[in-house]
Amino acid sequence: MRRFTLLSLLLIALISSFETFSQTIYTIKGKITDASTGDPIPFANIGVKGTLAGTTTNFDGLYQLTFTPPADSILVTYVGYDTKSKAIVPDQAEQTIDIQLLPGTLQLREVKIFAGENPAYAILRKIVANKKRNNADDLDAYEYVSYNKIQIDIDNLSDKFRNRKSVKKMTHIVDQYDAVKGENGETIIPIFISESVSDVYYLKNPKKKKEVINKTKVSGVGLTDGSLVSQLIGSSFQQYNFYGNWLNILDKDFVSPIADSWKLYYEFYLSDSLYNGTNYDYHIDFEPRQEQDLAFTGSFWVDGATFALTQMDASVGKRANINFIEKIKIQQSYEVFEDEKTWVPSKTRVLIDVDEPTKKTAGMLLKFYSANSKYKLNSPRDPKFYDTAIELKEDYKDHDSTFWIKSRPETLSATELLSFQLVDSLKVLPVVKTYTEILNIFVNGYKKIDKWNIDIGPYLFLYANNAVEGHRFRMGFKTDPGFSRKWIFSGYGAYGTRDQEFKYGAGMDYIIDRKPWTMAGISYSKDLERLGVSAETIGPNTLFGAFSRFGAFRRPYWQEDISAYFKRELVKGLTGSVQIRHRDFKPLFPFSYRTEPSRGVESPVKSSFDITEINLESRLASKETFLQNDNERISMGNANSPAFTLRYTLGLKNFLGGDFHYHKFSFNVKQSFRAGVIGRTYYNITFGYIPSTLPYPLLYTPLGNESLFYVDNAYNLMRYFEFISDRYIALRMEHNFEGFLLNRIPAIRKLKLRMLATGKVFYGNVSDANIALTTTTDESGNEIQAFNRLKDRPYIELGYGIDNIFKAGRIDFIHRLTYLDNPNVTPFAVKISFWFSL
Repeated sequence: MRRFTLLSLLLIALISSFETFSQTIYTIKGKITDASTGDPIPFANIGVKGTLAGTTTNFDGLYQLTFTPPADSILVTYVGYDTKSKAIVPDQAEQTIDIQLLPGTLQLREVKIFAGENPAYAILRKIVANKKRNNADDLDAYEYVSYNKIQIDIDNLSDKFRNRKSVKKMTHIVDQYDAVKGENGETIIPIFISESVSDVYYLKNPKKKKEVINKTKVSGVGLTDGSLVSQLIGSSFQQYNFYGNWLNILDKDFVSPIADSWKLYYEFYLSDSLYNGTNYDYHIDFEPRQEQDLAFTGSFWVDGATFALTQMDASVGKRANINFIEKIKIQQSYEVFEDEKTWVPSKTRVLIDVDEPTKKTAGMLLKFYSANSKYKLNSPRDPKFYDTAIELKEDYKDHDSTFWIKSRPETLSATELLSFQLVDSLKVLPVVKTYTEILNIFVNGYKKIDKWNIDIGPYLFLYANNAVEGHRFRMGFKTDPGFSRKWIFSGYGAYGTRDQEFKYGAGMDYIIDRKPWTMAGISYSKDLERLGVSAETIGPNTLFGAFSRFGAFRRPYWQEDISAYFKRELVKGLTGSVQIRHRDFKPLFPFSYRTEPSRGVESPVKSSFDITEINLESRLASKETFLQNDNERISMGNANSPAFTLRYTLGLKNFLGGDFHYHKFSFNVKQSFRAGVIGRTYYNITFGYIPSTLPYPLLYTPLGNESLFYVDNAYNLMRYFEFISDRYIALRMEHNFEGFLLNRIPAIRKLKLRMLATGKVFYGNVSDANIALTTTTDESGNEIQAFNRLKDRPYIELGYGIDNIFKAGRIDFIHRLTYLDNPNVTPFAVKISFWFSL
């Protein structure tokens, strides 16, 4: 009886406990997002207060956990955000709890002194030792399908900004977004959202990468043509490889936390290690040693068998030496390939939070999401297949909702679905159209006239004032793609109030083919130029070109110029062009040359001439990437590789009235590259040779600069037309230390100043035959000014300066070291320049 009773009680207790256990297993799931951006927060820690239950969110911010009550709330923590708790609904077995975290101040940890070596260092050394094996770019080849999504929003809508008259007209759109932002979310206004699906191909040797953009869906305020944007929103510009020593973001070099020089830039903390059955996986936190450096704060996870990255969470805050950026955040996850040894990037999420310039303006959020799938490794294609870096399929706009449903790795959120609708609503608002038009004028320099399919401008050349022309007024135009996708017409007219002369020009270009890029065209102009500061000498510096029309305008001449050209990309990175050109030279200053120099002073002299020439040019830039924007191509740079340009000019005597037969050769190399920890270096070197006898206006004149402003492609303490050469070497160099030195000075580093050094050298000479061609009197016997030539030493100027003054200014201190006895020479000058740079 007693045993029965005890056994019965034991059974009853066990049954009761099982019943109680089965009834009190609670499940909570949900999503953790950023309250200011709406983006999911991966790798956040979620715990149930009062229990051992906990988990972390996945890459998409989703979590699920189970626990046994009693418990009243869950707690969410994540580095860089305020901790937040939320109540659990009692007596509800399954529930969904979504939480929005508010960004907090990203505090650097205190430096810890370990008894012995930091335990994270041994792991870091193994990560670096295995970088070559784990870096996908060291595979012979790979291919994958990439889905990319980009959204740009206006955020930080202060009361002052909301109360502006123009913004009040968008109130109904703001109200719509408020309805879906969440209980703690901040109001943002979407102005751009896009999706794209593309195939990406990579070849290691020779190193090439190609992207075929299959489909795009683009909706944005101010877009006139989606083709350029469709190329930008693909995978090519959303790649972030932490295995490289440097990551180029917004044209800035950020050092990777697993760079070869990791110990110089970062502090590391071994946060956790987890045994996976065979070895340990590691969780390591990191932060910059110098908070102003372009370095990251965050965490990464490492596979203990291969020492490959499996997750990366890296952020850059306001303290870094970068302008207008509140925060940069990169989150990346990796997946192991079929061989269980190769880890490849799977998903990437990037947030760039642009700070509001003033309290009356708003900020901006740029959000990128990329998901890669269907990897195929080590199956290289023919190298010619990779020649076109970015290819936009002809039917990239042809798609329906079914295509996107199948292509998305996850469905669009409610806010993203609404964003597509709101952007379309914003585009038609008159106030938005006005602001968009103003922005286009500022960026492109032209005012669009949609009715006529032309652009009026450029506005920088509308007015000038100089001693020859007086007030110069100019108006120009060019046709846009609405007029034609093949033909481009342009023209301008100008008038001077002092010389009372009309100047004019016109051009016609024809796009023969876009694959490969092939163009031809003709142009004609009659205008006033001046020696040493012509449009050809100034090159692409349009700002300097516009301001060069002001002032004394010494050594002016009339030039009538007609030319025709043909240009084609022969293979990827190699472009060839041919041009035939006829122009005349009619000086407005005392000038003459001997037509028969062998007769010496008895030679007849002339003061004007005509030339006909053929120009052949070949340019090699193997890593240069181009985008097609309407009827033009835009270079996205040549990475860190040099670009080579070879040019030959043949002058034809008696052909179309040409007065001279001559040859000209020039070879140019230019490159920008990272110089390790000390910053970035740029150089431009040109070798030139003119083995013919010609009047000095046809020889080479280095570009001088007599203005207050610093000009990159000029010798800034050389006077206009100070030197002439027919054989020369021209070198320009600049090194930007970025924050390498000034970031380490406590009283100065908060100003985010950047040091730089410059050096410019010009060395050359003039042959005796060309000197003999020069006269000292004109046809009327009046004394004329000739030219200077270099002697036995080069022209040298060296400089140093400070950049990023008040985020927009630069000041250069320049010393001229040679030819100080020349007339009106300035041995030292301070030059300024302004531009907005990050």
